[in-house]
Amino acid sequence: MLSNLQNFLSLSGSEVVISLLVVLLAGMVRGFAGFGMSALIMAGLALIIPPVTLIPVCFMMETVASFMMFRGGFRMADRKVVWGLVIGTVVGTPIGLMATKAVSPDISRTIALVLILVLALLQLLRSPPAILATRKGLYGAGLTAGIASGLASVGGMVVALYVLAQQAPAARMRASLVMYLALAMMATGVWLYLSGMLNMLVLQRSLVFAPVVILGVLLGTLLFRPSLEQFYKRFCLALLMTVAMSGLIRLAVS
Repeated sequence: MLSNLQNFLSLSGSEVVISLLVVLLAGMVRGFAGFGMSALIMAGLALIIPPVTLIPVCFMMETVASFMMFRGGFRMADRKVVWGLVIGTVVGTPIGLMATKAVSPDISRTIALVLILVLALLQLLRSPPAILATRKGLYGAGLTAGIASGLASVGGMVVALYVLAQQAPAARMRASLVMYLALAMMATGVWLYLSGMLNMLVLQRSLVFAPVVILGVLLGTLLFRPSLEQFYKRFCLALLMTVAMSGLIRLAVS
């Protein structure tokens, strides 16, 4: 059984176990926070599966999670905020992609992760930039997320920072993040399909990981209860800081 699974996934026995545990944890975080699954999968599995082949797997897992969570996200999300962020992201992404020709990927990713780390820390200290609460801040955050996506694939973290800066109930912030990611997945899927990155091995790994993600999302959703909502924002900011730090450490080591 295990040997068949190893061959199916093109991974060793220990790599299969680690991958399933990482995917389960990432699904639980996605179910509770509404975001962060791809970042955690990348952080946990980049040394096992090459990032270039891990990106489409993350996309497939995000698609599964979005289907599960979209109904609640659509019902409770702040749609004006979501559409403002989506519009800004659509405009900003090609700018970021063009900028990759002039800026080193490692340098651009380092700058983006440092910015995310600083902004998350400021929010944790309750000193977020005042512009984040304005309409200019809304479209600016979307534009910045698009540029960050094109340059360093961290646009979702930028959007999370903006949403978390709003004075809104935890359930609305979480729903807005869920709806944004669901819409963003559509554009990502088109790009991955045209680039030929959705190959058979990706589909095989996704087929095995999907039930684990579903279980993780269900467990994370169960944890998102009224008694724990007061910890939602701090948990999300701590998650962003942890992911940013792990990314910076990985860049420094590589």
